[in-house]
Amino acid sequence: MRTDRFSVAPMMDWTDRHCRVIHRLMSRRARLYTEMVTAQAVIRGDRERLIGFDAVEQPVALQLGGNDPALLAQAARIGADFGYAEINLNCGCPSDRVQGGAFGACLMREPALVGDCVAAMKAAVAIPVTVKCRIGVDDQDPEVALDELTAAVRAAGVDGLIVHARKAWLQGLSPKENREVPPLDYDRAYRLKAANPDLPIAINGGIRDPAEWAGHLDRLDGVMIGREAYQNPEILLQVDPLLFGEAAPVADAFSMLEALEPAIAAHLARGGRLHAFTRHLVGLFPGRRGARLFRRHLAEHCVGADAGLGDLRAAVAHVSRHDDMIMAAE
Repeated sequence: MRTDRFSVAPMMDWTDRHCRVIHRLMSRRARLYTEMVTAQAVIRGDRERLIGFDAVEQPVALQLGGNDPALLAQAARIGADFGYAEINLNCGCPSDRVQGGAFGACLMREPALVGDCVAAMKAAVAIPVTVKCRIGVDDQDPEVALDELTAAVRAAGVDGLIVHARKAWLQGLSPKENREVPPLDYDRAYRLKAANPDLPIAINGGIRDPAEWAGHLDRLDGVMIGREAYQNPEILLQVDPLLFGEAAPVADAFSMLEALEPAIAAHLARGGRLHAFTRHLVGLFPGRRGARLFRRHLAEHCVGADAGLGDLRAAVAHVSRHDDMIMAAE
């Protein structure tokens, strides 16, 4: 069964290597993605800091940003040598920084260039090369824009497409607003799949309830969730049972945190801070008695240079472990 039936979206400032370890402990099967890294940064920067990862995170994909086929090919080759399972090209991010570099969602206007980028990366690596895109930008007709992009990357040999089923507005909306304001159009992704039955296509955008996953998978090849996986990470405990017929790796968030301790201890031993992990744990225990105290303890006691595992355990101790103590809100 395809491991990319379910994935967690690449999210800037969120899906770093520490976040991915947390997510992997709750699903063996979900495909995880790095934050977007520009091709130039991969080539010229501190590679271990930028794209280093632990083997326990696999399957994990590297998302690249850029618009130069030669640079993207070089960066893709570096990513493949690092051991990534997939290289993904970002054609959907609408941030000002990305627009200034003329990549991300801007590339929706240049399907031929995207095709050249994919062809160059495909020639450079043996692992899958995929594209994450919008259905269009600004005043583009999504019927035309998405078809043109798809035709170009198909001709280049792309291995799959992840469609964020909203337009991106490059002027007038912030990146946050671009994730919420443009209306979702799942049917556009369904029509794209119907017209390209042999091309793996996954959907992204506004998917929060696990009850939605199966419906999308009846029409498409994969589901990608973003903010919900980060803000309510325990949702990932449902991935393996619902979509792969396998037990979750751990029983609950308490068990996950116990399993996480060796990774945290190793990070602290290298001189890292506890906060590198705990900043990704704020969404745990939604609605459970003690969750507010847990979050407060993380904020007050787990951010300092001297914070350690004892501080995290003290935060967890605030939370009720009994199902009959769960509250609808706190």
